[in-house]
Amino acid sequence: MKDNLPPQPPGSTRITLVLERRSDRLDGILLEAMRQQTDNKKVCDISRSALKALFTQHKVLIKGQPAKPSSSIATGTTYVDVLI
Repeated sequence: MKDNLPPQPPGSTRITLVLERRSDRLDGILLEAMRQQTDNKKVCDISRSALKALFTQHKVLIKGQPAKPSSSIATGTTYVDVLI
């Protein structure tokens, strides 16, 4: 595997974002991807305010580091770990 990914934190759900074009904000793209996944019901039913709280609590990670809602996301594949 060419990506050097950190291990997935215990109790987290990994969301894989595959973008064909750059996105200016992580929060909107992530919310849509979370609602479309079927592995974790809690993640699928998340509200915007609950996602905002996860960002505030540093429970949204990219490469093991806390992400910001306003982070731009490059084209390609990005792995986001959400601690719920």
